Amino acid sequence: MDLPGCAAERRANGTVIHLREIELNSSSNLDYRTLIRFLEEWSLTPSGTNMKMFLISPVVCLVAGVLIIPTILFVIFSRFKIRQETRYMLLGNALLSDLVYLLFYTVSAALNAAHLHLPKEACVLLLFLLAMAYCGGLFTAVAMVLDTYIAVLFPLHYIVILPPSRTRKIIVSLWMCSGALTGIFFLVLWRTHSFVPCVLETCSVPVILIFVLNGTGPVKLCFWLSATVIILCISVIFCCYAILYFKTKHSGIWESICSRASVTFLMHNTVLVFYFFPLLALFVESFLCANVVIRLQTGILVSLTVCNVLMILPKVLFPFLYGLRYREISASLKSIVRRKQLRLVSPAPPPS
Repeated sequence: MDLPGCAAERRANGTVIHLREIELNSSSNLDYRTLIRFLEEWSLTPSGTNMKMFLISPVVCLVAGVLIIPTILFVIFSRFKIRQETRYMLLGNALLSDLVYLLFYTVSAALNAAHLHLPKEACVLLLFLLAMAYCGGLFTAVAMVLDTYIAVLFPLHYIVILPPSRTRKIIVSLWMCSGALTGIFFLVLWRTHSFVPCVLETCSVPVILIFVLNGTGPVKLCFWLSATVIILCISVIFCCYAILYFKTKHSGIWESICSRASVTFLMHNTVLVFYFFPLLALFVESFLCANVVIRLQTGILVSLTVCNVLMILPKVLFPFLYGLRYREISASLKSIVRRKQLRLVSPAPPPS
C-alpha cells in the first residue's frame, strides 16, 4: 500500500523523477527514489502502539505546560510592578513561545500517530509556526542571559541600558528575527521545490529533516546556516556565563554550593543544556543519516526520540526550574492559592 502523495509521485512521468533524482544525487549519497520508497515503508511499518508511545511525552508535557505556564503568565501580566521589569517580560516571552511550540508540536505528533494527513498548505503553516516558536524561544534564552550579564556587571546602569520600553522593542525584534529566519528557510525550500508532496503528507519534523539534508545545495546551505546561528547562540551564552563567573568568583557568592547564586547558576545551565543539546544531537544524527553512516529507519527513530522527548522536556521544565525561582512570582502564586483556600473555608452567611 502506498501513501497517496508517494504513489502519485511514483506514477508521475519518468522524466520528472529522473530529473529530480539527478538533482538530489548531485549533492547527496541517497537518491530520491530510495528516500520515497523508505518513507512508504517507514510510515506503514511502525505499529500503532509504537507511535502512540512517542505521543506520550508531548501530551504529558502539554498538559503540564497548560497547567503552569498560563498561571505564571497571568501573574506576570496582572501585576504592574512585575510586568515592568525586563527579566519578567523576557521570561513571559519565553514561556509564551514554549507554550505555542508545545501546542503545535503535540498536534503534529497526534496527527502522525493517527496516520492523518494534512493538506500541503496546512502542513507548511504548521511547520512554519513550529520553527518560529522554537527560534523565538532560543533567541529569548540568549536575551535572558544577556539581561543577567548586564544586571550583574553593570547594576548602576542597568535601568538606563534596559528600560521597559526598550525591552518591549527587543521582544518585538526577537519575534521579527525568528519570523525572518524561518521565512527565508521556508522560501528557499519552496523555490527549490524541496517540499516533496508525500513528505508533507506525513508532516513529521524528523522525516523532513532527513529530506532537507538530501536536498539541493541552497537547502543544505540554509540548514547549516541555521545550525551556525544556534552554535553562535550557545557561544554567546557560554561566554556570558564564563565572564560572570570569573568576574564574581572573588565576591564570595560561589563559596557554598547551596548558595542561591550557585543553585540559580546550576538551574540556568540545566535548562540551557536541555534546550540546546537535543538540537545539536538532532543535527549530528541527521547528518550521519544523510551520509549513510546509520540506517534511515534507525535515524528517524532516533530523531523521533529526540524531537518527541528531549526537545519537549525543556519546554515544561523551564517554568518549574526557572520561572518559579523568582521570589515575586512564587510569592504571587502563593497569595493566589491562599486566597482561594480562604474562600473555600470561609463560613456561609447566616440565614436572614
